[in-house]
Amino acid sequence: MAEQRENDQKTAASRKTAKLKNRLLAPVEWLGIAAGLCIMPWLPRRALFPLCDLISRVMYIFDRRGRRRALENLRILRGEYRNFPDVVFFNPDAAPYDPSPGEERIVRRSYRNMSRTVGYAFWTCFRARARCAATGVMCEEGRKFLSGNRPVVTVSGHIGCWELLSQLAFLEGHGMMSVAKDIGTPGMTALLMKARRSIGQEIVRAEGAFRPLMQGLRRGLSLGLLVDQSVSPKRGGVWVKFLGMPMSVSAAPAFFAAKGMAPIAVAWSRPLKDGRYRCEVVDVISAAEARDVWATTQRCAADLERVVRRHPSCWVLNYNFFSNLPRPEDLVKLKAKLAGAK
Repeated sequence: MAEQRENDQKTAASRKTAKLKNRLLAPVEWLGIAAGLCIMPWLPRRALFPLCDLISRVMYIFDRRGRRRALENLRILRGEYRNFPDVVFFNPDAAPYDPSPGEERIVRRSYRNMSRTVGYAFWTCFRARARCAATGVMCEEGRKFLSGNRPVVTVSGHIGCWELLSQLAFLEGHGMMSVAKDIGTPGMTALLMKARRSIGQEIVRAEGAFRPLMQGLRRGLSLGLLVDQSVSPKRGGVWVKFLGMPMSVSAAPAFFAAKGMAPIAVAWSRPLKDGRYRCEVVDVISAAEARDVWATTQRCAADLERVVRRHPSCWVLNYNFFSNLPRPEDLVKLKAKLAGAK
């Protein structure tokens, strides 16, 4: 119990520090977003990614905390240390950054992938449909799934170009509704949400998203959800095993699929050598199967884990995926569920 209280105190202190830094960096973020919206939409695609790659190199140099968090997540992913029973607090301010050449290459590529995805979001503020069609390719399995089911729940994570997935489903004839978390100031969030709506899909804020998502599903809209973010159990998160670690993630895909009788497609956008992306379906889960909310949530996490393990440099490694630490009783319950699922 004493160790749990200490971890909780450290987590709270770390979050306060992060919030203070976010306030101080807000003007810089505004400047970056304004520049992105003024410059990137007018670039040809052949010029967009080189600019994004330059930005990623700058981000890598100055994002001290992010680099350390990325290395931590990469080593968790590889199973080099720590495993499911051993959950400890990670402090990126105090951690060393001692990557091997191979690890540094993966972390740098992760920054590049993230920068390209954000750049793509800015780029599609103008001529969104044509640019999405020129940049993304839907696999045949995805086309068949989308043509044979309406509405659907599409599930992915922050891997590949995650902005592209809902857009490609929209081009396949599905009205889409996606969720966006707040980024920086409220004005900054509104600006980015407006940019993401440019192709025609509906975007709702993560805070209070349940009602509009349910209403959208009843109107026949399909949902695009990302499930590799840490969600507190107090806000609807459930504990699953991800990369050998306990992680609290949203159960929204399973819940909406079961309530709306909509099947789930777990997918991601694989980067291609020519600068485009190919949407690939990893798994399909029926609405009937989704009635088991925990099992479906764990299955979605396992599906994404397989992709992340094969393509770590395509994942946003510098995100704090394990920000919520489980209580001892949470671990006991999760282990029992995992044992029962075997």
